[in-house]
Amino acid sequence: MALHPQEHIIYWRVPSNIALVKYWGKHGVQLPQNPSLSFTLRQSYTDMQILYRPSESGNRTIDFYFEGKPNEKFKAKIVQFLESLPDDFAFTKGLQLTIKSLNSFPHSAGIASSASSMGALAMCLATLAQKQGVFLGSPEQALQKASNWARLASGSACRSVYGGYTVWGATHELPGSSDLFAIPLETQQVHPYFATFCDTILIISGEEKAVSSRAGHALMNGHPFATVRYEQARRNLSRLLDVLKNGDIEDFIQIVENEALTLHGLMMNSNPSFILMKPATLAVIEELRTFRRDTGIPLTFTLDAGPNIHLLYPLAYQVEIHAFITDRLVRYCQENRYIHDGVGTGPQLFN
Repeated sequence: MALHPQEHIIYWRVPSNIALVKYWGKHGVQLPQNPSLSFTLRQSYTDMQILYRPSESGNRTIDFYFEGKPNEKFKAKIVQFLESLPDDFAFTKGLQLTIKSLNSFPHSAGIASSASSMGALAMCLATLAQKQGVFLGSPEQALQKASNWARLASGSACRSVYGGYTVWGATHELPGSSDLFAIPLETQQVHPYFATFCDTILIISGEEKAVSSRAGHALMNGHPFATVRYEQARRNLSRLLDVLKNGDIEDFIQIVENEALTLHGLMMNSNPSFILMKPATLAVIEELRTFRRDTGIPLTFTLDAGPNIHLLYPLAYQVEIHAFITDRLVRYCQENRYIHDGVGTGPQLFN
């Protein structure tokens, strides 16, 4: 379809991310109770286009389409977000915005669609600001602004603005780290062993989660183990930063599995409590640990706030682990569904 003569287009592809040290619990306006560490995925992303031109009414108007169909629920979320920061988004006044979005991965796949979608929205808005003559500073400062906007839209989205391994939350181990935006780890901070890590997501269940992430975070308010958890997360982050640098896979496995199971333990002993794992989730974990013990292959896992499992492993063992998935694990997947993914390089601008 041809563009209107006054219409322009911005097109970003922004991946989701998977947290290794979990962010669970927040305060203030989308501020984390503890720092988190994730890596950005490669194949699991949101493509977003913003078509913009002067509106006929002189007011800002928005149309939103997800996978080619109008989506009023998400449109309302975008409108609310823009209206929550009137000064930041003054450059959108008087524009007609048509936003088109689609995901490379299915809904409820255990992949954070809000991270990739809100990350994509933030990147599109940062580009639009610059095209409208708003100076966002140096390229690094412009990315921090986009990360800050993404955080305000959906906490973990701030980490998707960068590729590779990313930390969100102030920690004395990383100068420049902040609760307001994420920062990427530098190349020298990540051992080559981890730079090409693989992630196969097993779709145990495509059902909607029993509790939203927003409600799950709220359950940490007054949780009897909250303070201990936040201290644990900070210790694990400090340890994992060292592990990523020195390539110690045994410590990596211990930290990452501990973080995943702690997240689910917190949900199980919250009030009200939620069991987010399925019987098949536990069966896969048992199969995985038996395989690791019997073969010596360093296969590990993490979990988001749901039943689906991210299998994490070095690229060097891809053939053996793909065979293990096919032979032993696919039977636990809903409709035999799984997604091969891994550490990615971050957002891409297509125009």
